[in-house]
Amino acid sequence: MNEHVKSAALAERKVSAKMSDCVEIEFRAVTKLYGALAAVKDLSLSVRRGEFLTILGPSGSGKTTALMLLAGFVAPTSGDIVISGRSVASVPSYRRDQGIVFQSYALFPHLSVRRNLEFPLEMRGVKAANRANQVGRMLDRVHLADYADRMPSQLSGGQQQRVALARALIADPPFLLLDEPLGALDRKLREQMQIEIKSMHREFGKTTICVTHDQEEALSLSDRIVVMRAGRIEQTDTPEALYDRPATRFVATFLGEANLFEHSEFELRTDLDQPPNTVAIIRPERVRIAAPTAPTCPDQHLRQAVSGTVEDMIYAGPLRRYQVRVGRSTVVVREHVASGQKIFYPGEAVRLDWLRSDLRIVAE
Repeated sequence: MNEHVKSAALAERKVSAKMSDCVEIEFRAVTKLYGALAAVKDLSLSVRRGEFLTILGPSGSGKTTALMLLAGFVAPTSGDIVISGRSVASVPSYRRDQGIVFQSYALFPHLSVRRNLEFPLEMRGVKAANRANQVGRMLDRVHLADYADRMPSQLSGGQQQRVALARALIADPPFLLLDEPLGALDRKLREQMQIEIKSMHREFGKTTICVTHDQEEALSLSDRIVVMRAGRIEQTDTPEALYDRPATRFVATFLGEANLFEHSEFELRTDLDQPPNTVAIIRPERVRIAAPTAPTCPDQHLRQAVSGTVEDMIYAGPLRRYQVRVGRSTVVVREHVASGQKIFYPGEAVRLDWLRSDLRIVAE
């Protein structure tokens, strides 16, 4: 019996050690004060090895402070930061093995693309021949071999961003920090660079922590998203879970758009319990819009229908966005544009309906 207990305990320790090995970065009850202001409050977070984790939040939420703490540019007031099992709370930035990409790119303006990439290798004592080989391979990887001798000012924003990523990765750091990496790019370039960053993450497998206020960027890139508010974590989960199952009103309205049913003039039909201090929400793309006389859906017994009047219609390429007045409330509807689809204009009467199972109950 004793041997059996010992074996079970040993197996448990092995599982625990294996799980611990998967965690590369930990914030342990970290607080950062600036005078009486707490920029980050009691932040506890684990980042798994090879994970792409995004810290998302509005201005003043503490997301950038969290990244600066991890980078070593600021020191925590209390708590600890652990990387690969070692406390780094008092370790200066230049002694942390990390790659960093800033929104401003922070390329050396007086150095060519090649020399920008050589610099971190040179600082690590890599021999000239090896530096040349590594730089050549990385330039090929980011499709900038033909731009090696250009200065940063001679590159487009997207090219400069690729140089910044290449410079951060070339010394093979264990993890990568991205500070609003696509904030300076236009929409089309941002979309292109999202694909590039995702591709490089798959290829290099680096643990990556990205800070952004751009919800679309966070949803597109991340394995998990941390939503911050007023220095604290509001919710952490996969992009799909955060969007589909937000825990709070703040997450529901910050990460995408949501219809909140809090002062509705119609009785809301839901199969869910709604405790005090909660509100029912539904995403705009889950609401169906139709003419009042249109045939109902076969699953209408699972739906709730309300009547309203179109206030506004916005065409946005693949989507149409409707604002529909229902009593004194406004319900937003998003539908994908399709051939032959009926379009509703301001002033038209419509019927809205949605599956009751698409409603979510979130904390206020």
